[in-house]
Amino acid sequence: MKVLTVVGARPQFVKAFPVSRALRDGHDEVLVHTGQHYDEGLSDVFFEELDIPEPDHHLGVGSASHATQTAEMMTGIERLVDAEEPDAVLLYGDTNSTLAGAVVAAKEDATVAHVEAGLRSGNWAMPEEVNRVLTDHAADLLFAPSEDAAANLRAEGLTDGVTVTGDVMQDAILHARERAAAESSILDELGVDDGGYVLATVHRAGNTDDPDRLDAIMSGLAAAPRPVVFPVHPRTVGALEEHGLWETYADEVRLIEPVGYLDFVRLLDGAERVATDSGGVQKEAFYLDTPCVTLRDETEWTETVDCGWNVLVGAAESAIREALAADFAPPDRPPLYGDGTAAETVREVLDGA
Repeated sequence: MKVLTVVGARPQFVKAFPVSRALRDGHDEVLVHTGQHYDEGLSDVFFEELDIPEPDHHLGVGSASHATQTAEMMTGIERLVDAEEPDAVLLYGDTNSTLAGAVVAAKEDATVAHVEAGLRSGNWAMPEEVNRVLTDHAADLLFAPSEDAAANLRAEGLTDGVTVTGDVMQDAILHARERAAAESSILDELGVDDGGYVLATVHRAGNTDDPDRLDAIMSGLAAAPRPVVFPVHPRTVGALEEHGLWETYADEVRLIEPVGYLDFVRLLDGAERVATDSGGVQKEAFYLDTPCVTLRDETEWTETVDCGWNVLVGAAESAIREALAADFAPPDRPPLYGDGTAAETVREVLDGA
């Protein structure tokens, strides 16, 4: 079987790592990097650190409006699907790369397979929600990471081709945690100790493009009772500078450049808790037993909130301050997303497609 895999953003590189490793044992995988995340620290380093084979094709699309970016990706992916003639097109998550691949593949003679199907935040103002819903309805094979995700699909009339696989990101993070512990020196470089700091990430447009929300988030982080280490996404750098917030908070929050994946895993593993607006980081924190404070009003990973390992605070300064200062004694972490063998299940389903 020939599988054309489309990736383009940080979470997709992580998710593709274990599945690609499983697929390449007996199958022909063609890896396509759309270039949606074009910063070296957000793309190339993942291939290097996780030993993912270099992409066979790089579309180099880069940053643009949603319509422009998606259209350019569709043009490039269509050309590659016609040239490679894959049996299946494999898509991950909820980015513009995902939607572009789904629309193209649905009109070609190839099985459309979506890893991380069925996630819903209920917020149609999020581009990611639009992408994930449309992709699911275009897909032939729907790989749901949890029973709740499968229930979401059933509620929308999607029952054929649905498999609850568990979460492929769990497969990846368990491997990366061991490597990070052995290879990363980031804690020593930053002069922080395990359990002695808060890790922060902010990158969603809903937070970065609104100066009031971004200011409130930064103020809440600055009030944390522990030092805050904040690897700053390129989009957020521009927003902080544009809104005059970089200088305001540079002495109160430790703003550092983006770090490699293994360094990030080490930071997340060692943090007392994490404050983030990233869906992927919410899950990674859960797998690493790191309490999570989510800087959004909703989450697609509702199970992590229900079981007490994640709290939603939006961009309210007082809520952020309280969540970062509150004592945290979560219950035992339940096995919500499988047992770390999701990638093998994806491969087995594709084998029978």
